[in-house]
Amino acid sequence: MPEGTTIAVIGAGGKMGTRVSNNLAASDYSVLYSENSTAGQERLESAGLDVTPSDDAVRVADVVILAVPDVVLGTVSEDVVPKMTPGSILLTLDPAAAYAGQLAERSDIHFAVAHPCHPSVFLERTTTEQWQDTFGGVAAPQEVVAALEGADDAVRERAEAVISTIYAPVIAVHWVTVRQLAVLEPTLVETIACMIGEFLNEALDETVNTAGVPREAARAILYGHTWIALTNGLRGSNPFSDACHIAMDYGRDKIIKPTWKEIFDDSQLDDVIARMLRIDAVKR
Repeated sequence: MPEGTTIAVIGAGGKMGTRVSNNLAASDYSVLYSENSTAGQERLESAGLDVTPSDDAVRVADVVILAVPDVVLGTVSEDVVPKMTPGSILLTLDPAAAYAGQLAERSDIHFAVAHPCHPSVFLERTTTEQWQDTFGGVAAPQEVVAALEGADDAVRERAEAVISTIYAPVIAVHWVTVRQLAVLEPTLVETIACMIGEFLNEALDETVNTAGVPREAARAILYGHTWIALTNGLRGSNPFSDACHIAMDYGRDKIIKPTWKEIFDDSQLDDVIARMLRIDAVKR
C-alpha cells in the first residue's frame, strides 16, 4: 500500500472486527477503529486502541472495512458509502450482502469482498500456537477467497495487501467473482460442510444415547475415522476398501436425497441468502 494509507474498521470491537483490528494494530497501516456498542468500545480501549467516530474515520480512509453482521451490512453501507473518498475501497468480509444487492452503490469507489478459508484440515502445523488457532488469523496460515470486479490491477494489489494483513498469516488470495464467492460461502462450506460437521456430532450422540456405546469409545473411533474419511475422500490418500464402499453406498441411499445437487442452482442460492439476510429476495 502507498505510504500514509489509512484504513477504517467499522465494527472494530465486534467478534470479527476484533480479529481484524488485532492484526491491523500490529501492521504499519494508519488505522482508525470505530465501534457503536459500549461493550465493543470497552474491548478496544482495553486493547489500547482509540475509538474514532465512524463519520470521521470514513471521510479520511483509503480502505473502509465493514466488520458488522450480514443482516445490517446494507443499512451500514447506506450510511458509510456516501461519505467515502472517491477512489477508496469498501471491503466486506462476507459475500451474501454484495451478492444480494444490499450494499449502497456508488460508481467512484471500489467494492471488494474477502472471506477467510480458515486453516486447512491438511495444514502441516508445527507449533502449539498453530494447533490452537483453529479459526485462523493468529498463528496458523490460511488461504483467502476474494472478489473485486471491474477494478484494475493496481486497485486489486491494494486490496490484496490489506486482505493479507487482516487475515494474516496468509498463504494465498484467490480471486473469483462475487457470485462464485457466494457459491463457496454459503453453499459449499455452510450448507454442506458445516451441516455435515454438526450432523457428525448428532450421529455421535445417537450412537451413545440410542445404541448404548460408551461415549469415549464412540468419540475415539469417530474422530480418527473422520480424519481418514477426509484424507481418503478429498485426497485419495488411501482408497476405501470394497466393504467400506458398500457401507458408504448404503449410507448415501439412506441419508442423502437424490436431488441434493439442486442447491447449486442460482434460485436455491438466492433462497438461502435471502433467508440468511432476512430479506424477501435478492436483487440481481
